[in-house]
Amino acid sequence: MDPLSDVLALLKPTSYRSGRFDVGGKLAVRFPKHEGIKCYAVLSGQCWLSVDGLAPLLLTEGDCFLLPRGLPFCLATDLSVEPTDFRVLLEALQSDAPLRLAGEGASVLAGGHFLLSGGPAGRLLEVLPPIVHLQKDSDKAAMRWSLDRLKEELRDPQPGGALIAQQLAYMMLVQALRLHLAEGARGGVGWLFALADKQMSAAITCIHDDPGRRWTLEELAARAGMSRSIFAQRFRQTVGSTPMEYLTRWRMLLAGDRLKGAVESISTIASSLGYESDSAFGKAFRRVMGCSPRQYSRGGGAAISSSSGDSASYNDQRELAAVG
Repeated sequence: MDPLSDVLALLKPTSYRSGRFDVGGKLAVRFPKHEGIKCYAVLSGQCWLSVDGLAPLLLTEGDCFLLPRGLPFCLATDLSVEPTDFRVLLEALQSDAPLRLAGEGASVLAGGHFLLSGGPAGRLLEVLPPIVHLQKDSDKAAMRWSLDRLKEELRDPQPGGALIAQQLAYMMLVQALRLHLAEGARGGVGWLFALADKQMSAAITCIHDDPGRRWTLEELAARAGMSRSIFAQRFRQTVGSTPMEYLTRWRMLLAGDRLKGAVESISTIASSLGYESDSAFGKAFRRVMGCSPRQYSRGGGAAISSSSGDSASYNDQRELAAVG
C-alpha cells in the first residue's frame, strides 16, 4: 500500500453513521464536541458552518468539509438566528412535538462520521486544521461521482444501501484528504503534506514498505535522488522531524497495532522491526508511545490515542440516531 493508505489502515476508521441532514427555513443548530472525523458535503442549497473560534464559512452546493478536531460547531441558514442545541431538537424529534428540521428551500448535507479506533489517531489529526473546506471547482469535480452516488442511495434506498452509503462516505473522506494534501503541498508541514513531494514521498514509501530494514540516512537520500545533507534538511522542513525519527515512530506505531492484537510475542515484533534486543525495542517504544510494550498491550496506550469521554460518546450516539 501507499503511505496514506498505510496510516488510514492503522487508524481503523469505522463509520458511526452515514446519511443526510436537512436544514431549512430560518434555523441554526449547534452540535456538541465529537470524537473522530466528520466529513460532509452540500448536496443542494447553502448554509453557514461555524466552528468555535473561527469565522463562519458559507457552504454552497458541492462544497465538502471535514471536521477533524472534534470542536463544537453550528450549521445555520441564517446567522442572526439563535442556535438551538442539537440535543434539544433530538428530544423533540423523539416526542410527538410537531418539529421540522427541514422546510421549503432546505439545504441538504450528506456524508459520514468516522471514529478512529486505531491507537495512532493523533498522527493524522495533528496535521489537519479545525476545518478542511473544499470549495474549488476542481475539488468539487473530483468529489462529484461519490456525491452523486451517495445522493442516489439516500434518495432511493435499496437492499444493501446502508453499506454502500457507508463506503461512499469513506471514499469522500479519503478523497477529501487527497485534495487537502495537494493543497497543503504549497507550504504545509507534516508527513501528510510531505507525500505531495515526490522525493520525500519516495523516502517515506521505502520506510513504509520495509520498516524492519536498518535504513541509513545515505540509503534514504539515494532513494529520493538527493545528497545526504540536502535530503536531511528537506525532510525536516517538510515532515517536521528527521528521517530517523520518522522511521522510529512509524515502527512504534506498527508495533502498537500488533501489540493490541496480543498474538505475537514482544521479541517477535521487535525482531521484525529491526531491533536486535527486547531492551533496545522497549526503550524506543517507551520514548515514542509513553509506556512499555507490555503496558501498552494491556491497555495502557492512551497517550497517543484520541481521547474519548463517556459524555462525548453519549452525545455522539444520540446525535447520530437522528441523522439520516
